[in-house]
Amino acid sequence: MQTYSTVLTAPEPDMSWQETALCAQAGPEFFFPAPGSSTREAKQLCGACEGRVACLEYALRNDERFGVWGGLSEKERFRLKRREG
Repeated sequence: MQTYSTVLTAPEPDMSWQETALCAQAGPEFFFPAPGSSTREAKQLCGACEGRVACLEYALRNDERFGVWGGLSEKERFRLKRREG
């Protein structure tokens, strides 16, 4: 059981990857395309990003359900979690 004091002392996750992430240079519509739209360009940008692994870990840990994170779409992250889980 988590208590109030353990919540206050829990370490913050390392978010420094966001400072150099290539996605910060593109608009959110690039990584959160309309349903049925291509995610190819976003995935290509992710593939060149140093923070890709940390981004994917963040998305999996926080159950991000929308958009491209760490080079994977929603469906791809869901399949990955199902395989590992």
